[in-house]
Amino acid sequence: MNKSEDHVLSYNISFISLGCAKNQVNCEQMMAAVQAAGHTIQPDPQGADVVVVNTCGFLASACEEAIDNILEMAELKKQGRVKKILVTGCMAQRYQEDVLRELPEVDGVLGTGSYGEIASAIAEVMDQGRRPCRIGNIHTANQSGQRILSTPPWYAYLRIAEGCDNHCAYCVIPSLRGKYRSRPMEELLDEAAELSSAGVRELLVIAQDITRYGTDLNGEHQLAALLRRLAQMDFHWIRLHYLYPDEITDELIDTIAAEPKILPYLDIPIQHCNDTILKAMNRRDTKAALTEMFHQLRQRIPGLVLRTSIITGLPYEDEAAFEELCAFLRSERIERAGGFPFSPEEGTRAAAMDHVDTEEARRRAELVVDVQSDIIDAYNESVLGSEREVLCEGFDPQAQMFFGRSYAESPDIDGRIHFTADGDPAPGTFVMVRLTGTMDGELTGECVE
Repeated sequence: MNKSEDHVLSYNISFISLGCAKNQVNCEQMMAAVQAAGHTIQPDPQGADVVVVNTCGFLASACEEAIDNILEMAELKKQGRVKKILVTGCMAQRYQEDVLRELPEVDGVLGTGSYGEIASAIAEVMDQGRRPCRIGNIHTANQSGQRILSTPPWYAYLRIAEGCDNHCAYCVIPSLRGKYRSRPMEELLDEAAELSSAGVRELLVIAQDITRYGTDLNGEHQLAALLRRLAQMDFHWIRLHYLYPDEITDELIDTIAAEPKILPYLDIPIQHCNDTILKAMNRRDTKAALTEMFHQLRQRIPGLVLRTSIITGLPYEDEAAFEELCAFLRSERIERAGGFPFSPEEGTRAAAMDHVDTEEARRRAELVVDVQSDIIDAYNESVLGSEREVLCEGFDPQAQMFFGRSYAESPDIDGRIHFTADGDPAPGTFVMVRLTGTMDGELTGECVE
């Protein structure tokens, strides 16, 4: 191939990734595949030959966000500032025909089973003038591959599994991501070693359900064993997202408690506490089991901070069940909880069940936020005067303070800690901060030597 031909076949590609961290990992893998094919990655969509919009399709609201982004790129395309648009990810998987029919500006779609075909899809739209629709097998799609990290250099995600076998009645994820598949441990350790060598200080272990890791390989829970191996590497922090309540083993609890690098911060989505609702939603928990689990975790893991997600307005949630939920939150004092209104998603069993209207579900979600605000305020008050290790992430010129996170704040989910310092701590370094106050619900402090 001569240089002129090589130039013709090399394009500028821009990526927009929406939704969760797991989706972000897929985008990072696509970026690496595109670069390996000889293309150039550019951050700004304007002027790109191809813009790849990697979509979330978990909820109707996520699909709306994806469509807004696609239409924004379509306007750039109309103006001649973008040549082609590819749509990938969960919305593409869920609504591939609708995307191609209703959005004529889109030049091709790749489902969640076809991320690895991104380079050939670019060739199809740019060199062959075709409009690909690639929907590969979501149960067997390759999970590995090189990545170009899109996170700040001091933290990165390690996705240890794909798919989900829990089949909660309100959730479309199994139909978008396939059955649960753990990645081989040695493959994960090799990837983690590369991340460590690249200077990553905080490793976030992620999957739709990390607690099930390994059970599909040999029937045994292997998360604790994996974490012990990861803790031998040169990471400073190891953070866990998401844990399914009834898959948390004694071995896992003991490992978290014993290993200083594994942060005492656990993200355990419970969705609700009412037994009737939990059963109808195909959750394997009961209120009594959740209460006992939280008690055991707090008793055995010092300084534990819990995060969870709550869905209001689920089928069978009458006023009494909602009051039960609020009372549960006040009793358990979960430090981080997000409240979301129930979204009856097409194709789920829950969508066909009776439930409160959307406005009432939203009202209840706002009330959960109010309950949680009091809990957060009390938690913040309880830690004032203590010193915490903080990962510095930058300087806020408006507040005239540095900002960062302690073990109790996960990136892009929780708040920040703002602090003053005599020196100039660099982003990605750890400093000790004495917590002295609050600002807009977040902690503030001062750097101590």
